[in-house]
Amino acid sequence: MTISKRNLLLPLLVVLSLNLFGRKHTTIFLEAESFTERGGWVIDQQSMDVMGSAYMLAHGLGQPVADAKTTVEIPRRGKYRVWVRTRDWVAPWQVPGAPGKFQVLLDGQPLETTFGTEGAAWHWQDGGQIRLPEGRVALSLHDLTGFAGRCDAIILTTDPRFRPPNELETLTAYRQEQLGFSGLARSAGSYDLVVVGGGIAGICTAVSAARLGCRVALIQNRPVLGGNNSSEVRVGLSGLIYQKPYVNLGSLVDEIGGVGHWTLWEAQQDSNSVRSQKILDIIRNNPEKKEHNAGPASNYRDDKKLRIVQAEENLSLFLNTHVLNAEKTGDRITAVIGRSIVTGEEFRFEGRLFADCTGDGNLGALVDADFRVGRESKAETGEPRAPARADQLVMGTSVQWNSIEENQTVSFPDTRPWAVDFTEETSLKTNKGDWDWETGANRDQVTEIEMIRDYGLRVAYGNWDFIKNRSEAKADFANRRLSWVAYIGGKRESRRLLGDVILKEQDILENRPFPDGTFTTTWGVDLHFPITKNGFSGEPFLSRADIQPITPYQVPYRCLYSRNVDNLFMAGRNISVTHVALGTIRVQRTTGMMGEVIGMAASVCKKRQTLPRGVFADHFADLQQLMEQGIGQPDWENYELPAEGEK
Repeated sequence: MTISKRNLLLPLLVVLSLNLFGRKHTTIFLEAESFTERGGWVIDQQSMDVMGSAYMLAHGLGQPVADAKTTVEIPRRGKYRVWVRTRDWVAPWQVPGAPGKFQVLLDGQPLETTFGTEGAAWHWQDGGQIRLPEGRVALSLHDLTGFAGRCDAIILTTDPRFRPPNELETLTAYRQEQLGFSGLARSAGSYDLVVVGGGIAGICTAVSAARLGCRVALIQNRPVLGGNNSSEVRVGLSGLIYQKPYVNLGSLVDEIGGVGHWTLWEAQQDSNSVRSQKILDIIRNNPEKKEHNAGPASNYRDDKKLRIVQAEENLSLFLNTHVLNAEKTGDRITAVIGRSIVTGEEFRFEGRLFADCTGDGNLGALVDADFRVGRESKAETGEPRAPARADQLVMGTSVQWNSIEENQTVSFPDTRPWAVDFTEETSLKTNKGDWDWETGANRDQVTEIEMIRDYGLRVAYGNWDFIKNRSEAKADFANRRLSWVAYIGGKRESRRLLGDVILKEQDILENRPFPDGTFTTTWGVDLHFPITKNGFSGEPFLSRADIQPITPYQVPYRCLYSRNVDNLFMAGRNISVTHVALGTIRVQRTTGMMGEVIGMAASVCKKRQTLPRGVFADHFADLQQLMEQGIGQPDWENYELPAEGEK
C-alpha cells in the first residue's frame, strides 16, 4: 500500500486572495518537490526536521540537470513579485563561487534574478517582479551548473509589501495553511506494529512481524527501501548470519540480499555445506563480481526489497513519508504522524507497538525515550577503548562516489574556488570514494546533516577536478567519467536509544553471557576515527578503522527495547549499546537479524497480550522457539547475481 498516487502527481498550488485597504491581492504558493515533472532534480528530505520540509536538489555531477516543470493557474493578470526559498550551499565555508545557481522560468523566460547565490541559511530570495497574464503559465526550475542547486518553495504575490515567514514554526504553519491542510492528519489506519524506517533493519522487522500474524505499517521517508543498502547510498551487507545457537536467524536477511551480497570469505564461513557450496560456485564462476560498496545501482536490488515487502498481505507500505511527530499516553506511544515529502500532507498511524528503525533514533527522540550521543568516558563504562573524558565524537557519514572508463576523453568543470582545494600532495588519485570518505565526526549527525553531506560533495568534486585537470597523473584519468556521487549520506552513528541493558565492549570481548541472548554479532569492534592526509588543512574527510577482533557474540534481547517508553522496540545502529560496542553491531546483516528478532517479539506481544519488557520477563521461551525456526525463505538453490547496471 502506498499513499495516493493522485496526490504525488499533482502540483501543490494554492491561491490566496487578500483584501487590504480595499485592494485585492493574490498570493500563489508552490512546493518545489511537488512539481509535476522533476526532470533531473531529486527530492532531499535529510534535513526535514530542521527546516520543516523536503526540497529539490539539482544533483548533476557537474552537468546541468533537466528542468523541473509544473504549471501555475494565474487567477488574474498583474504584476507579481517572486520569492524563492533557497540558499548558497557553500556559503557556510565563506568561499566564493555559488555553485548551486539556477533560474526560474515562466513560460520559458528566465527571471532576471539568478537564485542560489546568496545567504548561508535557507531564506526567501527576492526574485523581483514580473507581469503575468491570466490563465495557465508554465513554471520551470532551470539548473545552471549541475552542482547541487536547491529549491524549497516558490511564492508569486501581487502584494508588494508581503514578506514570507522564515522562522521554522511560523513557516511550518504558513505552509500548512497555504497548502489547504487543516492541521489534522488523515488516518492511515491502526496496526499491531508500526515500523518507522525502511532500511534493512526496518524491512526485516516489518516482514518478520507480518509473517507471524501482526498487522504492520512500514513507513519510509525515501522513494526506495534499503537505507544504506539501497541504490541511493550503496553500502554492501556485512556481518555473518546463520550463527549458533539460532542457526536460522538471518534467513530473512539472506532472502532480501541473496548471493549478490555474499563475499567469498563470508561464503566460506557459512555453516550449511550445501548452501555455501552453491554460493561459492556462483561467486567463483563470476570473477567480475560486483563491488561491495559504491557499486552499480543494480547491485543493491531495490526492486527485490520492494517486491518482498509488497508480497506480504499483513504489511502496508508507506514510502516518501517522514515521521515528524508522535502521540503518547503516559509511557506508551499511541500514534505517529507522518508527512509526505512530496505533497506535505500528514497521516496518522495508530499502533499498539512501535519500532524505531530510523538509524538516528528519530522516533525515540520524538517520544522522549532515553538516548545517548557520543563517547562515554572510561570511568563510566570501564571499556578498554573508551576515552578518558566523555565527548561528542561519533563515527561519521560517508559520501561515496564512483567513476567509469569511457573510450574517449571526458571533461570535468573547474570547481575552484568553491570546492575543497587539493594539491599534488593532498589529493587522492583514485577512481572511487569508498567507506573511508567519511565526514562529520565532530558534528551533529541529525541537525547538521546537510552541511556534513555538502562538505562530502565539496571534497569529492574538488579532488576529482584536481586529479583530472591539474594533477601530474591527469593522463590516467583523462577518459574517466564521474558516474555516481551519493547525495543521501551513509550514516554510522548518531543517537543510541537506551534499553534495560546497555551493551559494553568488555561484554563482547570477554564473551559475557546474558540469559536473553538473541542474534549473534560477528563483525569486529570496528571504530572509525577522522584522519588528515599529507598535511591537508581542511576539515577531515577520511577515516581510519581500528578493529578489535571478536569471537561470535550473542546480544541480549534487552538491548532491543526502550527502558522508559513501554511499547517501543528498536533495531539498527540506534540500539542500546555504548559508542564502542556500536562498532560491532552496526553492520547491516547484523541489524537485519535484530529486525527479525523484534518482529518475532512483536508477534509474542500480540499473542500473549504483553509489551516488549514482558517478553523477556514472562515469555522468552516463545521468542526462543521462533528464533530457532527462523522466518526467512531464501531460495538459495536458485541464487543468481543481479544484472549489472551502469556504475
